[in-house]
Amino acid sequence: MDSAEQLQRIYLAGFELQTFERFPKAIGVVKGNCVALVTATPAGLSLIGTPGWRMGEVLGVLVEKDGRKVFQAKSEEVDATPERLSELDRFRAELNDLLVAQA
Repeated sequence: MDSAEQLQRIYLAGFELQTFERFPKAIGVVKGNCVALVTATPAGLSLIGTPGWRMGEVLGVLVEKDGRKVFQAKSEEVDATPERLSELDRFRAELNDLLVAQA
């Protein structure tokens, strides 16, 4: 797959594309409060890790802490409410569909 075509398809679907200083080889794919990092490979774009919650300039990963789910980036935490988890699930599904779709 052509990475440029995939990026165009993602952009046209309403996702924002960003670069992050901390991840120079990755492209940030953002929609709403969700973010994922992708990188170009010979087979096309590939996810780096799992999508998470945007917390300023960083990605908050979903973790369980003290029996509750939170998005965490370093020492900062945001509650993983049902609404946020639902938004992340929709984001992940839409992005995965766009990454595997053929032009």
